[in-house]
Amino acid sequence: MRLSVKDVAGLLSVSEKTVYRWIKQEAIPFYRVNEQIRFNRAELLEWATSQRIQVSPEIFLEGEASQGPLPSLAEALKAGGVEYRLGGRDLPSVLRALVEVLKLPEEVDREFLYQVLQARETLGSTGIGEGIAIPHVRNPVVLHISRPTITLCFLEHAIDFRAIDGQPVNILFTLISPTVRAHLHLLSRLSFVLRNPAFKALLKGQASREELMAGVVRAESGLGTAAVPTP
Repeated sequence: MRLSVKDVAGLLSVSEKTVYRWIKQEAIPFYRVNEQIRFNRAELLEWATSQRIQVSPEIFLEGEASQGPLPSLAEALKAGGVEYRLGGRDLPSVLRALVEVLKLPEEVDREFLYQVLQARETLGSTGIGEGIAIPHVRNPVVLHISRPTITLCFLEHAIDFRAIDGQPVNILFTLISPTVRAHLHLLSRLSFVLRNPAFKALLKGQASREELMAGVVRAESGLGTAAVPTP
């Protein structure tokens, strides 16, 4: 769905004048479609997350009628795995090392994935603060991926990710998804879990895979069955 200025103002709880100011400043991702301003729902969520702007739960509702169950964050992390001491001393070399450790089908073009991850960072850092970044492709669809995964990596060397708080990053959550629906679902759940003090302590201490998985399950259980988190 292409959102209008009015839609975005409602979802972000700001005035339309504020949205137009962001457009003029080119601070918010937008498109011109038939001389009208339109926004992509997934990109808007990513931007709001990076800016730490509260959003309406309605932003997550697109695609609810789509068929197929959505995985839990714990399931996606189990599929993607946890990696320690990921190499690299700058953004390009870290992304290169990241792409090499991702659990992907053989037919996935890793060089292409590296290029699109790097291109995404040039549009705006995925560093969300407190030493954490969530690298992902701009349009959350990667060919030949049958299920969404999240891979957690601890870097051997903290690097400058141009994060929102200026702090170097040493923790990556890489989100790879075949659909926008799954992308939004997992991004919202990850945003919720990253506000959990106990889980953040496990991340800071680079806990074991078993401890991290148990921590995700406990933190995610706080969502309940009907709660919808906001970044």
